[in-house]
Amino acid sequence: MSEISKLEENLNIKKIDKKTVNIQITDNEMLMSIVGQFDQNLKNLANLTKTNIFFRGNSITCKGEKVNTDAFCEAIKFLVNKYFLTKIIEKEDIILSVKKNIELEESNVKSFKQLIKTPRKSVIARSEKQSDYIKALKENDIIMSLGPAGTGKSFLAVSVGITMLMEKKIERVILSRPAVEAGEKLGFLPGDMKEKVDPYLRPLYDALYELFGADKIDKKIESGEIEIAPLAFMRGRTLKNCFAILDEAQNATETQIKMFLTRIGENSKLVVNGDPSQVDLINKSQSGLIKSRNILKNLKEIKIIEFDHNDVVRHPLVSKIIRAYQMKSTDDKN
Repeated sequence: MSEISKLEENLNIKKIDKKTVNIQITDNEMLMSIVGQFDQNLKNLANLTKTNIFFRGNSITCKGEKVNTDAFCEAIKFLVNKYFLTKIIEKEDIILSVKKNIELEESNVKSFKQLIKTPRKSVIARSEKQSDYIKALKENDIIMSLGPAGTGKSFLAVSVGITMLMEKKIERVILSRPAVEAGEKLGFLPGDMKEKVDPYLRPLYDALYELFGADKIDKKIESGEIEIAPLAFMRGRTLKNCFAILDEAQNATETQIKMFLTRIGENSKLVVNGDPSQVDLINKSQSGLIKSRNILKNLKEIKIIEFDHNDVVRHPLVSKIIRAYQMKSTDDKN
Protein backbone atom coordinates (compact mmCIF):
# COMPACT_ATOMS: atom_id res chain seq x y z
CA MET A 1 0.00 0.00 0.00
CA SER A 2 1.36 3.44 -0.95
CA GLU A 3 2.00 6.21 1.59
CA ILE A 4 -0.91 8.21 0.09
CA SER A 5 -3.43 5.37 0.42
CA LYS A 6 -2.26 4.67 3.99
CA LEU A 7 -2.86 8.31 4.86
CA GLU A 8 -6.31 8.29 3.28
CA GLU A 9 -7.28 5.12 5.12
CA ASN A 10 -6.19 6.24 8.59
CA LEU A 11 -6.40 10.03 8.45
CA ASN A 12 -9.34 12.27 7.64
CA ILE A 13 -8.71 16.03 7.51
CA LYS A 14 -11.72 18.31 7.12
CA LYS A 15 -11.70 22.11 7.00
CA ILE A 16 -14.61 23.47 9.03
CA ASP A 17 -13.98 27.14 8.19
CA LYS A 18 -11.06 29.45 7.40
CA LYS A 19 -9.56 29.06 10.86
CA THR A 20 -10.74 25.62 11.97
CA VAL A 21 -9.65 22.14 10.89
CA ASN A 22 -10.89 18.80 12.20
CA ILE A 23 -8.66 15.73 12.06
CA GLN A 24 -9.79 12.17 12.70
CA ILE A 25 -7.37 9.28 13.13
CA THR A 26 -9.03 5.86 12.93
CA ASP A 27 -6.20 3.73 14.35
CA ASN A 28 -6.41 4.07 18.15
CA GLU A 29 -2.83 2.97 18.88
CA MET A 30 -1.52 5.43 16.30
CA LEU A 31 -3.72 8.15 17.75
CA MET A 32 -2.46 7.58 21.29
CA SER A 33 1.16 7.64 20.12
CA ILE A 34 0.63 10.92 18.28
CA VAL A 35 -1.34 12.56 21.09
CA GLY A 36 1.20 11.46 23.71
CA GLN A 37 0.91 10.82 27.43
CA PHE A 38 -1.39 13.38 29.04
CA ASP A 39 -1.80 14.93 25.56
CA GLN A 40 1.74 16.31 25.83
CA ASN A 41 2.56 15.87 22.14
CA LEU A 42 -0.51 17.84 21.13
CA LYS A 43 0.34 20.57 23.62
CA ASN A 44 3.84 20.82 22.15
CA LEU A 45 2.44 20.91 18.61
CA ALA A 46 0.05 23.67 19.62
CA ASN A 47 2.94 25.75 20.96
CA LEU A 48 5.13 25.10 17.92
CA THR A 49 2.40 25.91 15.39
CA LYS A 50 0.77 28.72 17.42
CA THR A 51 -2.64 27.07 17.30
CA ASN A 52 -5.31 26.02 19.78
CA ILE A 53 -5.91 22.28 19.93
CA PHE A 54 -8.98 20.44 21.26
CA PHE A 55 -8.92 16.64 21.57
CA ARG A 56 -11.85 14.31 22.18
CA GLY A 57 -12.35 10.68 21.21
CA ASN A 58 -10.53 10.12 17.94
CA SER A 59 -11.07 13.71 16.87
CA ILE A 60 -8.55 16.57 17.01
CA THR A 61 -9.73 20.11 16.30
CA CYS A 62 -7.18 22.77 15.44
CA LYS A 63 -7.97 26.51 15.44
CA GLY A 64 -5.73 29.37 14.32
CA GLU A 65 -4.55 31.33 11.33
CA LYS A 66 -4.64 29.35 8.07
CA VAL A 67 -0.84 29.17 7.72
CA ASN A 68 -0.63 27.76 11.25
CA THR A 69 -3.45 25.21 10.89
CA ASP A 70 -1.87 24.09 7.62
CA ALA A 71 1.44 23.59 9.44
CA PHE A 72 -0.36 21.55 12.10
CA CYS A 73 -2.03 19.33 9.48
CA GLU A 74 1.28 18.69 7.72
CA ALA A 75 2.87 17.86 11.08
CA ILE A 76 0.15 15.28 11.73
CA LYS A 77 0.76 13.75 8.27
CA PHE A 78 4.45 13.50 9.10
CA LEU A 79 3.74 11.78 12.43
CA VAL A 80 1.26 9.35 10.84
CA ASN A 81 3.90 8.33 8.30
CA LYS A 82 6.51 8.02 11.03
CA TYR A 83 4.19 5.72 12.98
CA PHE A 84 3.52 3.56 9.90
CA LEU A 85 7.23 2.93 9.51
CA THR A 86 8.45 2.65 13.09
CA LYS A 87 5.39 2.11 15.33
CA ILE A 88 6.68 4.80 17.66
CA ILE A 89 6.50 8.58 18.02
CA GLU A 90 9.41 10.15 19.88
CA LYS A 91 9.80 13.58 21.44
CA GLU A 92 12.22 14.62 18.70
CA ASP A 93 9.63 13.74 16.04
CA ILE A 94 7.26 16.43 17.32
CA ILE A 95 9.83 19.18 16.81
CA LEU A 96 10.93 17.69 13.50
CA SER A 97 7.38 17.46 12.14
CA VAL A 98 6.99 21.23 12.41
CA LYS A 99 10.58 22.15 11.55
CA LYS A 100 10.43 20.24 8.27
CA ASN A 101 7.30 22.07 7.15
CA ILE A 102 8.73 25.48 7.97
CA GLU A 103 11.98 24.76 6.14
CA LEU A 104 10.67 22.84 3.13
CA GLU A 105 7.18 24.30 2.82
CA GLU A 106 5.99 20.98 1.41
CA SER A 107 4.97 17.49 2.49
CA ASN A 108 7.84 15.92 4.39
CA VAL A 109 7.27 12.24 3.66
CA LYS A 110 10.67 12.43 1.88
CA SER A 111 12.27 12.44 5.32
CA PHE A 112 11.74 8.68 5.46
CA LYS A 113 13.57 7.79 2.25
CA GLN A 114 16.73 6.90 4.19
CA LEU A 115 15.10 4.84 6.95
CA ILE A 116 17.41 2.57 8.98
CA LYS A 117 15.66 -0.28 10.81
CA THR A 118 17.43 -1.65 13.87
CA PRO A 119 16.18 -4.21 16.44
CA ARG A 120 15.25 -1.58 19.03
CA LYS A 121 14.16 1.39 16.95
CA SER A 122 14.03 2.77 13.44
CA VAL A 123 16.20 5.75 12.60
CA ILE A 124 15.17 8.44 10.13
CA ALA A 125 17.04 11.40 8.71
CA ARG A 126 16.23 14.52 10.71
CA SER A 127 17.68 16.97 8.19
CA GLU A 128 18.49 17.04 4.49
CA LYS A 129 22.20 16.70 5.30
CA GLN A 130 21.50 13.64 7.43
CA SER A 131 19.57 12.13 4.53
CA ASP A 132 22.56 12.76 2.24
CA TYR A 133 24.87 11.27 4.87
CA ILE A 134 22.86 8.05 5.26
CA LYS A 135 22.70 7.69 1.49
CA ALA A 136 26.48 8.14 1.29
CA LEU A 137 27.05 5.58 4.07
CA LYS A 138 25.07 3.05 2.07
CA GLU A 139 26.48 3.82 -1.37
CA ASN A 140 30.06 5.12 -1.01
CA ASP A 141 33.19 3.25 0.09
CA ILE A 142 34.84 6.21 1.84
CA ILE A 143 32.84 8.89 3.63
CA MET A 144 34.02 11.91 5.61
CA SER A 145 31.65 13.90 7.80
CA LEU A 146 32.56 17.15 9.52
CA GLY A 147 30.40 19.19 11.85
CA PRO A 148 29.45 20.11 15.40
CA ALA A 149 28.33 17.82 18.18
CA GLY A 150 24.79 16.50 18.00
CA THR A 151 24.48 16.28 14.22
CA GLY A 152 24.35 12.47 14.16
CA LYS A 153 27.76 11.78 12.62
CA SER A 154 28.66 8.86 14.88
CA PHE A 155 25.13 7.68 15.63
CA LEU A 156 24.15 7.28 11.97
CA ALA A 157 27.45 5.66 11.01
CA VAL A 158 27.03 3.09 13.78
CA SER A 159 23.39 2.52 12.74
CA VAL A 160 24.33 1.74 9.14
CA GLY A 161 27.45 -0.25 10.03
CA ILE A 162 25.82 -2.61 12.52
CA THR A 163 22.76 -3.02 10.30
CA MET A 164 25.05 -4.18 7.48
CA LEU A 165 26.69 -6.59 9.94
CA MET A 166 23.31 -8.00 11.02
CA GLU A 167 22.35 -8.43 7.37
CA LYS A 168 25.60 -10.36 6.69
CA LYS A 169 26.75 -7.81 4.09
CA ILE A 170 30.04 -7.45 5.96
CA GLU A 171 31.94 -9.59 8.47
CA ARG A 172 33.11 -6.99 11.00
CA VAL A 173 32.54 -3.50 12.30
CA ILE A 174 35.69 -1.74 13.50
CA LEU A 175 35.46 1.21 15.87
CA SER A 176 38.55 3.37 16.19
CA ARG A 177 39.48 6.71 17.68
CA PRO A 178 42.66 8.65 18.43
CA ALA A 179 43.50 8.17 22.11
CA VAL A 180 43.72 11.88 22.86
CA GLU A 181 41.87 13.12 25.91
CA ALA A 182 43.01 15.64 28.56
CA GLY A 183 46.64 14.55 28.28
CA GLU A 184 46.05 10.92 29.31
CA LYS A 185 47.96 8.12 27.59
CA LEU A 186 46.77 4.56 27.06
CA GLY A 187 49.67 3.08 29.00
CA PHE A 188 48.60 4.81 32.21
CA LEU A 189 45.02 3.51 32.06
CA PRO A 190 44.18 0.21 33.84
CA GLY A 191 43.12 -3.00 32.10
CA ASP A 192 43.73 -4.70 28.76
CA MET A 193 43.68 -2.88 25.42
CA LYS A 194 39.89 -2.99 25.09
CA GLU A 195 39.45 -1.62 28.61
CA LYS A 196 42.00 1.11 27.91
CA VAL A 197 40.22 2.22 24.73
CA ASP A 198 36.62 1.87 25.95
CA PRO A 199 36.44 5.27 27.70
CA TYR A 200 37.40 7.00 24.46
CA LEU A 201 34.67 5.18 22.51
CA ARG A 202 31.86 5.71 25.00
CA PRO A 203 29.71 7.73 22.56
CA LEU A 204 29.84 4.86 20.06
CA TYR A 205 28.92 2.33 22.76
CA ASP A 206 25.95 4.49 23.75
CA ALA A 207 24.68 4.38 20.17
CA LEU A 208 25.28 0.62 19.88
CA TYR A 209 23.42 -0.18 23.09
CA GLU A 210 20.52 2.15 22.28
CA LEU A 211 19.95 0.64 18.84
CA PHE A 212 20.81 -3.02 19.32
CA GLY A 213 20.87 -3.80 23.04
CA ALA A 214 23.84 -4.39 25.36
CA ASP A 215 23.67 -8.21 25.36
CA LYS A 216 23.69 -8.52 21.58
CA ILE A 217 26.51 -6.00 21.19
CA ASP A 218 28.66 -7.55 23.95
CA LYS A 219 28.36 -10.97 22.29
CA LYS A 220 29.49 -9.55 18.96
CA ILE A 221 32.44 -7.85 20.65
CA GLU A 222 33.40 -11.18 22.27
CA SER A 223 33.12 -12.98 18.91
CA GLY A 224 35.23 -10.33 17.17
CA GLU A 225 32.42 -9.22 14.85
CA ILE A 226 32.72 -5.82 16.50
CA GLU A 227 36.34 -4.81 17.03
CA ILE A 228 37.60 -1.98 19.21
CA ALA A 229 41.01 -0.69 18.14
CA PRO A 230 43.07 2.45 18.76
CA LEU A 231 43.94 4.32 15.58
CA ALA A 232 47.64 3.55 16.06
CA PHE A 233 46.88 -0.18 15.78
CA MET A 234 45.55 0.23 12.22
CA ARG A 235 49.01 0.61 10.69
CA GLY A 236 49.99 -2.25 8.39
CA ARG A 237 46.51 -3.77 8.21
CA THR A 238 44.25 -4.27 5.19
CA LEU A 239 40.57 -3.96 6.12
CA LYS A 240 38.46 -6.43 4.13
CA ASN A 241 34.73 -7.13 4.39
CA CYS A 242 34.27 -4.58 7.14
CA PHE A 243 32.75 -1.25 8.09
CA ALA A 244 35.37 0.85 9.90
CA ILE A 245 34.61 4.09 11.73
CA LEU A 246 37.28 6.58 12.78
CA ASP A 247 35.55 8.80 15.31
CA GLU A 248 36.78 12.14 16.70
CA ALA A 249 39.12 12.46 13.71
CA GLN A 250 39.84 16.11 14.54
CA ASN A 251 42.35 14.64 17.02
CA ALA A 252 44.18 12.72 14.29
CA THR A 253 47.01 14.14 12.22
CA GLU A 254 46.96 14.31 8.44
CA THR A 255 49.37 11.36 8.33
CA GLN A 256 47.16 9.27 10.64
CA ILE A 257 44.02 9.93 8.57
CA LYS A 258 45.91 9.05 5.40
CA MET A 259 47.10 5.83 7.05
CA PHE A 260 43.53 4.93 8.06
CA LEU A 261 42.02 5.61 4.64
CA THR A 262 44.70 3.63 2.83
CA ARG A 263 43.79 0.52 4.87
CA ILE A 264 40.67 0.00 2.73
CA GLY A 265 40.33 -3.43 1.18
CA GLU A 266 37.76 -5.46 -0.73
CA ASN A 267 34.08 -4.98 0.19
CA SER A 268 34.80 -2.41 2.90
CA LYS A 269 33.57 1.02 3.90
CA LEU A 270 35.62 3.56 5.83
CA VAL A 271 34.04 6.46 7.68
CA VAL A 272 35.94 9.44 9.12
CA ASN A 273 33.98 11.65 11.54
CA GLY A 274 35.07 14.77 13.35
CA ASP A 275 34.30 18.22 14.71
CA PRO A 276 36.96 20.76 13.65
CA SER A 277 35.95 23.06 16.51
CA GLN A 278 36.83 20.51 19.23
CA VAL A 279 40.51 19.71 18.74
CA ASP A 280 42.14 18.26 21.89
CA LEU A 281 45.67 18.07 20.49
CA ILE A 282 48.22 20.18 22.36
CA ASN A 283 49.23 21.72 19.03
CA LYS A 284 45.86 22.30 17.40
CA SER A 285 47.47 23.04 14.05
CA GLN A 286 48.44 19.36 13.84
CA SER A 287 44.80 18.34 13.36
CA GLY A 288 44.52 16.65 9.96
CA LEU A 289 40.74 16.68 9.52
CA ILE A 290 40.36 19.94 7.58
CA LYS A 291 43.62 19.32 5.74
CA SER A 292 42.41 15.88 4.63
CA ARG A 293 39.04 17.31 3.59
CA ASN A 294 40.79 19.86 1.37
CA ILE A 295 43.12 17.27 -0.14
CA LEU A 296 40.35 14.75 -0.92
CA LYS A 297 37.40 16.98 -1.80
CA ASN A 298 37.92 16.64 -5.56
CA LEU A 299 37.94 12.84 -5.55
CA LYS A 300 34.46 11.84 -6.73
CA GLU A 301 34.78 8.39 -5.12
CA ILE A 302 34.97 9.99 -1.65
CA LYS A 303 31.80 11.58 -0.29
CA ILE A 304 32.26 14.50 2.09
CA ILE A 305 29.32 15.73 4.18
CA GLU A 306 29.60 18.97 6.15
CA PHE A 307 27.04 19.58 8.88
CA ASP A 308 26.28 22.85 10.68
CA HIS A 309 24.18 24.00 13.62
CA ASN A 310 20.98 23.59 11.57
CA ASP A 311 21.55 19.82 11.58
CA VAL A 312 21.84 19.47 15.36
CA VAL A 313 19.28 16.92 16.59
CA ARG A 314 20.00 16.97 20.32
CA HIS A 315 18.33 19.43 22.68
CA PRO A 316 17.35 22.60 20.74
CA LEU A 317 19.64 24.59 23.04
CA VAL A 318 22.69 22.78 21.60
CA SER A 319 22.16 24.45 18.23
CA LYS A 320 21.95 27.87 19.89
CA ILE A 321 25.13 27.24 21.89
CA ILE A 322 27.03 26.23 18.74
CA ARG A 323 25.74 29.27 16.87
CA ALA A 324 26.77 31.58 19.75
CA TYR A 325 30.33 30.23 19.75
CA GLN A 326 30.53 30.54 15.96
CA MET A 327 29.47 34.19 16.21
CA LYS A 328 32.03 34.78 18.99
CA SER A 329 34.76 33.25 16.81
CA THR A 330 33.77 35.48 13.89
CA ASP A 331 33.77 38.57 16.12
CA ASP A 332 37.24 37.70 17.44
CA LYS A 333 38.60 37.43 13.90
CA ASN A 334 37.13 40.81 12.99
